[in-house]
Order: sequence, then C-alpha cells, then structure tokens
Amino acid sequence: MKQAQSRLTWISFMGLMGILILPMKEFKKPSDTELRKKLTQEQYSVTQKEATEPPFKNAYWDNKKPGIYVDVVSGEPLFSSLDKFDSGTGWPSFSKPLEADNIVEKEDRTFFTTRTEVKSKYGNSHLGHVFKDGPAPTGLRYCMNSAALRFIPTEKLKEEGYEKYTSFFKTSLDKKALPANKSVATFAGGCFWGVEELVRKLPGVLETTVGYTGGGMASPNYEHVKKGNTGHAEAVQVVFDPQKISYEDLLKYFFRLHDPTTPNRQGNDTGSQYRSAIFYHDENQKRVATQVKEELQKSGKWKGKIVTEIVPVKEFYKAEDYHQKYLQKNPGGYTCHYLRPL
Repeated sequence: MKQAQSRLTWISFMGLMGILILPMKEFKKPSDTELRKKLTQEQYSVTQKEATEPPFKNAYWDNKKPGIYVDVVSGEPLFSSLDKFDSGTGWPSFSKPLEADNIVEKEDRTFFTTRTEVKSKYGNSHLGHVFKDGPAPTGLRYCMNSAALRFIPTEKLKEEGYEKYTSFFKTSLDKKALPANKSVATFAGGCFWGVEELVRKLPGVLETTVGYTGGGMASPNYEHVKKGNTGHAEAVQVVFDPQKISYEDLLKYFFRLHDPTTPNRQGNDTGSQYRSAIFYHDENQKRVATQVKEELQKSGKWKGKIVTEIVPVKEFYKAEDYHQKYLQKNPGGYTCHYLRPL
C-alpha cells in the first residue's frame, strides 16, 4: 500500500513539475465473451480457431496504403506496409515483422504437412504461416489472414497511440516523394487485365494497379470508359525498383506484350480506351520512351508504323476492385496479350 501511495505521490510531483508522463500501451487478450462481441464471426474463427479466410476476398491482400497492421484482438503492432509485397497468393504478405518480439512461431503439422504457424505474443491470435520463399533480403513470406489484422493508416498512428512509428513513414506521407528504390511508370496497351498480369511478374516490379487515365473526365468508372468517348485509356500504373529493372527495360517489355501498330485496338478489343500509350512522369522518362520507340521502329521488328502515344501523365483513377489482379483471381479469364519474341 505504501509503495502504491509513494508511486502516486511521485507521479503527482512530476505532473506539478510540468513533466509529461505517458502511460505505456498495454496489449492483452480480452475474455472470450468480450471477443465474441468485438469480433466478426470470421475474425473469431481465424484468430481463435485457426481458420483460413479465402484468397483475394479479404480486406488487405491488395492494400497499398502506408501504415501498420496490428493484432485485431490485442492491438499489438505486428507488420508494416513498408515490408508488404505482392506474393500473388491473395493474402497480405510481409517480408518481416514490424516488431519481432510480438511474433511467436510454432510447428504446425495439420493437413498432412509441416508448416510454421505464426501467432501474436500477447493476443495469442492465429495470424497465418511463414514460408521461406519470400523476397530478399530476408527470403521470408509471412502469409497472414486479413481477418487477424487491423490496419492503421499513417495519419491515425498518433491518434491511436502508435506515434513511435510515424517516423518510419516520412517519405510515404509526402505524395510527391518516392524512396530511391521506387519509381513509377504508367502505360496503356489494350485491356488492362492482360497487361497487368504479364508485367506484375517481372523481377523488380513491386506493385501494379489498373485504372483509367489520359482523358478529361473526372472520376470515371468502367461503365464510362468502356463507351470509348471519355478520352481515358485502360492503363496500368507500375511501381518498380530501378536498381532491379530499368525504365528502359520495362518499356521494351511493354512493347513485346502488345501490338503498338494498331491504333485503338488490341485483338478483338476496339476503341480509344484500348490505344497504345506511354504516360511519362518526367522529362527523363519522355526521353527514354522516345528513344525506345524510335529504336524499335528502326529495327524493323514491327512491319507497320508504331503509333504508341508518348504524352505527359494525367490524373490516374484506380479501377474498380474486381478489375485489380483480375487474371490472378480468375485464371483462364479473357486476355489477348502474349509476349512477342522481339
């Protein structure tokens, strides 16, 4: 009792001295009764019963916003968007934990195989599994269930008590700045399903997003663009690591995966929304795009005239979610794209 009074006296004294005392954030698992009230049925099944949610039909598999992922049960910080990557599995995947001490790994021998289960330390929540087929430098893939996580965007980190992580995202908060290992390319070459599916597999490609750009209509959707009178093209925006794949090599690959000699057409798809175009982000990209196009034309590998537009990038409007990674979610779906041996 004396120790408690002494502590309170000390806190009061520190307060009077104008010294701010911040309470330590506690992470603990609520009672089962509280969990059943707090969680959805899927969240409960995943975290408490080791269930697995369906791929491509969960909250965070394609989430690209900057922020951190915490345990939906306890709130303990687990992963960062800075370590998130597209594994092609349909589940959110990370190359490493944000806080390694909050991750517990254990052997899992279910389903007639041996895997490594990942659980949270304080919430004891089943999160997913870790595999040794991830990207460098860790070589790991933490394949998690969205239902076990709660995403906190950078702008809410301080508000929700995770202020210590805001410094991690200084570059991400500046929309005009990108880390040295990230560049953006935007181009159009027909139906964006096929273009994205081929480009996303390239070593050095970090993210791909399909959308609409090049026109004057604000906030278009597929129903608008498919009519062919908005000026927008079905395009793909690519975030890539220039240390692993150059912009020039990316464009050379782009010219292989579609026919740049057919104006407003690719395969059976016709209309200005299917035109061939490169939307450059700066003068250097404009120079490289012009050079690659001219060299390809002179090579004679395409008999017709290359009609690919090279124009400044405009506002890029992300397409509806069902269009994102469409051929991953629908193997065998429609595409008219393939690689030419140029």
